[in-house]
Amino acid sequence: MKIAHFFLPLIATLVTPTAAFWRGFNVKSNTADGTTCKTKSDWREVFQAIQTFPNGINAARLFYSHKCNSLANAVPEAIATGTHILVGIDDSDSDFEAEKGALLDAINQYGFDWMVGISIGSESLYRGNIGPNSLTNKINDVRAMVENINGYDSNKKFVEIGHVDTTNAWFDEANTDVIRACDFIGVDVYPYFQAEDNNHIDNAHVLFDDAITQAKSTVTKALEGSSSGRMPSVWVTETGWPVNGNANGDAVPSVSNAASYFQQVACPSFGKMNTFWFTYQDWFAMPSFAVVNADGQEYFSQKCNSNKRFVQF
Repeated sequence: MKIAHFFLPLIATLVTPTAAFWRGFNVKSNTADGTTCKTKSDWREVFQAIQTFPNGINAARLFYSHKCNSLANAVPEAIATGTHILVGIDDSDSDFEAEKGALLDAINQYGFDWMVGISIGSESLYRGNIGPNSLTNKINDVRAMVENINGYDSNKKFVEIGHVDTTNAWFDEANTDVIRACDFIGVDVYPYFQAEDNNHIDNAHVLFDDAITQAKSTVTKALEGSSSGRMPSVWVTETGWPVNGNANGDAVPSVSNAASYFQQVACPSFGKMNTFWFTYQDWFAMPSFAVVNADGQEYFSQKCNSNKRFVQF
């Protein structure tokens, strides 16, 4: 991933309107081998595991709704374990309707209370898989579907709908209408991939802070002249540090560096904004950003130090 190299003035800071934040992990619909779809028991095992972690983990981010029967299998297990789900919907033309249908089925069966929110697409602007107009239409399409479901009451449960992408995509003014259509924008930040910057582990938190500050400034700028009435908040939807793999610039993958990045970034972010760490388990990947190994054991302690870093974003 590449990170844009310009800085926008911080006009205002946008935060979620509640004092409590969602703290969770990205969880893929496949098991750690990368191919086998998770069963209901697999989902329950994951949800039970992340709730044993420190820091009051209360949520998981899913990438799909229909693929691998993700919501059909995950939602009942999430409810049973008290886990909330940031729903992912594939925004590709080939899968969008099926993904919407799976979400509709889940809401009709289980209501709204299990949801953190809904993300329409993941890094699809950055990858060039969709244009801003099409994505904006799909965001509004899902919002209309949700708001017209029997029993929806925004005063009781306001379902936030947004999109997840890299800072490159969010900083591109061509995507302003996407920001205006969102209730939240999910930002993916990986200093490890910023080889053109000083991405040594000791400076990684600086790159992270800069990305979040710029993202909030970008949202503020995008809202100038907007009549949508929306005030999108900025969420951290992916960030992490690899435990293995090759060095990239000054960034060196290792368990100790992953632990350091967690202390420098996750610990302060958990108390500042909705944050989803990447990732629970992907030990088949190289580099791997997993926090647990193939046996389900934690690579490093996630207990935050008492002297955690102060952040201003």
